[in-house]
Amino acid sequence: IYTLKKMYPDARCELNHQTPFELLVATIMSAQCTDVRVNIITSTLFKKYNTPEDFAKLTYEELEPLIKSCGVYKNKSRSIINTSRILLDKYSSVVPNTMDELISLPGVGRKTANVVLSNAFNQNRIAVDTHVFRVSNRLGLADAKDVLDTENQLMANIPEEKWTITHHNLIFHGRQVCSARNPKCDICRLAPYCKYYNEIK
Repeated sequence: IYTLKKMYPDARCELNHQTPFELLVATIMSAQCTDVRVNIITSTLFKKYNTPEDFAKLTYEELEPLIKSCGVYKNKSRSIINTSRILLDKYSSVVPNTMDELISLPGVGRKTANVVLSNAFNQNRIAVDTHVFRVSNRLGLADAKDVLDTENQLMANIPEEKWTITHHNLIFHGRQVCSARNPKCDICRLAPYCKYYNEIK
């Protein structure tokens, strides 16, 4: 964990946002899509629509072309608009800050909820996306078959105050070195400690 932190001192959430609501929308859009692509979309989208009131007024057909390039855009359009309407009706347009409330919103699973809780509300959380799942299990920080077990094992194996930064470090490592195909083990500073590398070498 210490080595990871030294490798990626600038690791952070790379979804651009100004408010918890913008982060929630961006994270919903980021499913099966890169943060870079989401940021391109939101750089224009958020200039016109950036509150639950704004999105709640839209029809699905109005939002769909605006987010089409992020993939699965019909489902994401429905999730964003329906979530906005619930926030407006039930939460006075304020994004809730508990896991149970967040995952009750359309299009919000544990990963999305953890991203919002961690980055918008400064709670210690580990959001397990594809990078975190792959890298943590390769390194041996977890030994799990699914994301929930991975999240629970990481929380058990890592001090709570380091959960958020470790999440970001694992993502950065997954993007820059420990790719799904052809990981760059030859240049990886973690190779001596890595379960995956020591099994294949």
